[in-house]
Amino acid sequence: MNESNQEYIVIAGARENNLKNVSLRIPKRKITIFTGVSGSGKSSIVFDTIAAESTRLLNENFSMFVRTFLPRVPQPDTDAIENLSMAVIVDQKRLGGGSHSTMGTITDISPILRLLFSRAGQPYVGPVNLFSFNDPQGMCPECSGIGRRLGVDMNRAVDMSKSLSEGAVMLPDYSVNGWEWNMIVQSGPFDPDKKLSDYPEAELEQLLYGKARKVEMDFAGKAVNVTVEGILEKFTNKYIKQDVKTKSERTQKTVAPFITEGPCSSCRGARLSQAALGCRINGRNIAELSAMEVGELIRVVREIDDPIAAPIVKSLTERLQHLVDIGLDYLTLDRETDTLSGGESQRVKMVKHLSGSLVDVTYIFDEPSIGLHPRDVHRLVGLLRKLRDKGNTVIVVEHDPDVIKVADHIVDVGPHAGSRGGTIVYEGSYQGLMEAGTLTGTHLKREIRLKQDCRQPSGKLPIKHATLHNLRNVSVDLPTGVLTVVTGVAGSGKSTLIGDVFLSQHSDAIVIDQSAIGVSTRSNPATYTGIMDDVRKAFASANKVNQGLFSFNSKGACENCQGLGVVYTDLAFLESVKLPCEACGGRRFKEEVLAYKLDGRSIADVLEMTVEQALDFFQLKEVVRKLQAMSDVGLNYITLGQPLSTLSGGECQRIKLASELHKKGSIYVMDEPTTGLHMSDIGHLLAIMNRLVDAGNTVIVIEHNLEVISQADWIIDMGPDGGSKGGQLVFEGTPAQIVHAEHSITGHYLA
Repeated sequence: MNESNQEYIVIAGARENNLKNVSLRIPKRKITIFTGVSGSGKSSIVFDTIAAESTRLLNENFSMFVRTFLPRVPQPDTDAIENLSMAVIVDQKRLGGGSHSTMGTITDISPILRLLFSRAGQPYVGPVNLFSFNDPQGMCPECSGIGRRLGVDMNRAVDMSKSLSEGAVMLPDYSVNGWEWNMIVQSGPFDPDKKLSDYPEAELEQLLYGKARKVEMDFAGKAVNVTVEGILEKFTNKYIKQDVKTKSERTQKTVAPFITEGPCSSCRGARLSQAALGCRINGRNIAELSAMEVGELIRVVREIDDPIAAPIVKSLTERLQHLVDIGLDYLTLDRETDTLSGGESQRVKMVKHLSGSLVDVTYIFDEPSIGLHPRDVHRLVGLLRKLRDKGNTVIVVEHDPDVIKVADHIVDVGPHAGSRGGTIVYEGSYQGLMEAGTLTGTHLKREIRLKQDCRQPSGKLPIKHATLHNLRNVSVDLPTGVLTVVTGVAGSGKSTLIGDVFLSQHSDAIVIDQSAIGVSTRSNPATYTGIMDDVRKAFASANKVNQGLFSFNSKGACENCQGLGVVYTDLAFLESVKLPCEACGGRRFKEEVLAYKLDGRSIADVLEMTVEQALDFFQLKEVVRKLQAMSDVGLNYITLGQPLSTLSGGECQRIKLASELHKKGSIYVMDEPTTGLHMSDIGHLLAIMNRLVDAGNTVIVIEHNLEVISQADWIIDMGPDGGSKGGQLVFEGTPAQIVHAEHSITGHYLA
């Protein structure tokens, strides 16, 4: 393709967030990758400028009525953006959706599978909706299509080795000789001195599950009709069928230990009606197919040779193949979407777009390598190329060197973060970037060195015979007092082993994961880390006034904007306009509050400081300690008053880390802490982890980043692959040893 025909997306004068009048040309129908340290302004260009404007222009094609239902996207702060095409945004937001949303429903594969059974299944059941667990006619009537139900925990409710007189019934209300107990003993053929295990089956059935019936009993010489039900039947009706949450807190506490959630007894967890489960193709029903791993399922589907089903089989195999290509062959269609990791969620979203046939679209990806083992990055790269070769423009924000290599064009944003970033420091090819001397270029040339002198553990925390999800009877010791990195391809069982099994035994561990912080426009780094409380006290005592004045959520709030700093003017069905508040000029406080000073600065001045500036300004010991922690995790550039809702995923994780840093003698568990981190910041992160270990803590990290793995004291490698081919311990030892372990995929990439 000669240069003269190349078209560009042209941006002029972009000023969103920290961007300093950025002007750019992004080649169309190519892969352009944006790099740069966290907070340099990559997302401001890609998401807040290009994606926002594309979405806004697209939405303007709809009628006013339809637009009232669409999310409002404000016009980005730029002079001009030209040549945009429709944007498809694939981000890292976890897929929610509750228990009714599964991998099959979200990828639109389940509807095709239902169609297959309604056409080719034997015996014939009826239309498609009878195979859906979200449809009243298809769902199991017992559990309403959820597949699980609450029931009584038999082992805790009754002791079969005792008699009624010895207290065989352990449920509340049934103390021996109590009212309920007497009613049971008087109402039937129950021998109070006989062990429950010796009862004939019919008697036991009546004692435990008897339906309500009237029994005539003798009370103080009078015959009275009393309603009696089986022990478990009564408990179920009273506490499980009526929502326990409507009862008093004390009652909830009393009955909670006796209630357990298990598979529904009618559909055995398959969620569907008996009619739907009875319909089979080649001996298997729809629930059995949905529970198969995608890699296995695709083979089974290909064996279906019914001529009616041919077009459906073709469409099914095509979509399943996309899941295999992207490395999700270990997932099952009945997997609930809210159990997928961030990286898995993002890859599932990609699959949705792969089966589409739109071309000349702009695809925008937000760090698609997250959660991917180095082995699987080439699959991702193949996908990006496939999208480009169809004639689409692909824009990626990425830190992974292996993904950066495939770019046709690279834009490096920097030079640093926050107010020291927001400019373009390099544009061009990968080769040129290596020579450019920017932070990204310099770090791409660095080689990974394996840690040689590893710390000796002070003790061990054993995991015994773990079998949750895909774990195959894993027993492993986690060493204490050292830095342990848990590795393995996606789906190998790392998160199950640490996030589920280990944490359920050590609930006191400090977990730093990627879930969002409680985010509102009123919370900011100063309030989240607790700095604000000390700052308010300092202002209050310096000025001899009430400390509530120094909060924009309390007495100090500007009355015009209620402390928001902006005023929204509602223009009916047009977009509401957000303007800085005239009374406080966007500073959120009353005029009188701003007159109070601490060392010459007002409270609003303090909130506008970056962490770095605040470190120079404050002398208060407690405040300095918290600021130093934020500086240590590489958040020097954020301002104390920046709303948390504007932080990226990686920044959220690091602010959590900063607020937990001072705890001693604890276990820290980190879930992919390098998410969203530039190569130059990984050194900082490692320094923090090492400081935690040197202070006597145990640090356990789930990670794919080779630099972090190379600096571990101890590595636990799960695998060998994902799903049913994973769940085993492949290797445990030091970085120097893993490179010689022939079965370890991680070792192979580290070498």
